[in-house]
Amino acid sequence: MENNFKMSPDMWTPLEKSEKDAEKVSRQSLTFWQDAIRRLKQNKVAMVSLVVVALVIMACVFVPMFYPLTFEDQVLDFANIGIMMDIYEVDGNYFYMNGEYYLIDVSPDGTLLKKHPLVKDDTANKKYIYDFDGKEVIVDYSPYFNAKVEYNKLEKAARKDPSIDLTEAKFNMDNAKKVEIRVNGEEIKSVDRVHNKTYILGTDNLGRDMFIRVLHGGRISFIVGFVAAFVNFIIGVLYGGIAGYIGGKTDNIMMRIVDVISAIPTLLYVILLMVVMGNGMMPIIVALSITYWLSMARLVRGQVLGLKEQEFVLAAQSLGAKTNRIMLRHLIPNMMGPIMVSATMQIPSAIFTEAFLSFVGLGVSAPQASWGSLCNDALLTYMTYPYQLFLPAFAISITILAFNLFSDGLRDALDPKQRK
Repeated sequence: MENNFKMSPDMWTPLEKSEKDAEKVSRQSLTFWQDAIRRLKQNKVAMVSLVVVALVIMACVFVPMFYPLTFEDQVLDFANIGIMMDIYEVDGNYFYMNGEYYLIDVSPDGTLLKKHPLVKDDTANKKYIYDFDGKEVIVDYSPYFNAKVEYNKLEKAARKDPSIDLTEAKFNMDNAKKVEIRVNGEEIKSVDRVHNKTYILGTDNLGRDMFIRVLHGGRISFIVGFVAAFVNFIIGVLYGGIAGYIGGKTDNIMMRIVDVISAIPTLLYVILLMVVMGNGMMPIIVALSITYWLSMARLVRGQVLGLKEQEFVLAAQSLGAKTNRIMLRHLIPNMMGPIMVSATMQIPSAIFTEAFLSFVGLGVSAPQASWGSLCNDALLTYMTYPYQLFLPAFAISITILAFNLFSDGLRDALDPKQRK
């Protein structure tokens, strides 16, 4: 049968581009690290934590270079002066009263001038007497002191005689005035509450600037944290990689050495090293360098045991690649995700360990400061001057929290199972 069907150009029309690509499935080609960075940027908590860590580090490194005071500068006359100050006025002269009831001359905006000279210390009557241009200013702290003494006497007696009622004495002590300031016999009140312009975060019990001491303490903590992480990375990766790749008796011996080292507490290492090296930051760094790579070595060993049987390792061995090349060019790059997460998590752990050791007196020695030693210095006065404990404790908390949140985000970003 003859086919008379003929095609003409009019029967063909070009396909529109939108219709042509309608069912096309395409995605930008990304490497593992590019995809990890992309997913890390999508984690807002991790990125905010990274910014916080970066700001804290830059503040600790650069601010002390330009700040007018150093961590060891002290003015005993300005000891224990808080962040906010209640100031009083006497004929145009302004003063602030610290926790020891001494008067500090200040300007109306909160700049400390000098400690006002004491005319008479009436210890018997619990009074301090000052002179302001011929006017007698009396700081009377006897009401609360006497009420507290009376309560303590009754409390001691009540231990022997349970029938004694302490309610009234407790009420009198709780409601007694801490202090009265009288000018020529007339009580005065504070006229304003201003910020401390001379020491923006107050001073400690020796008149040292708390702001710069907290930043200096951060330097010590970060040095210890990053050195521990670096040693953890270098020794842990190489040691664990060799043990896992060689295997056999070598692996068994090397891991038993790890078990022996980990059986000794870090605190004992620090104490022994301090006997040999003395107080300071170096014994802590050495002790953390001895112990902190152990967990990394176990992690890397486990990763290597799983990877060394993969085809790409067998292919490299078949081509005659040496052990060090297989380790450095093939195995370690494929383990960088877990390695980086572990190293990042070791930094806050080392910072906390250093803070704890300094807190118990095994860290840096005075006048140097770390966050742990600052907390220890504030223990005796934290009820009276809580800011001295709060500032270093807050610095430790916010830094460790930011590091941990960033580590969690980094772990999620480097997890291949969560790729989409």
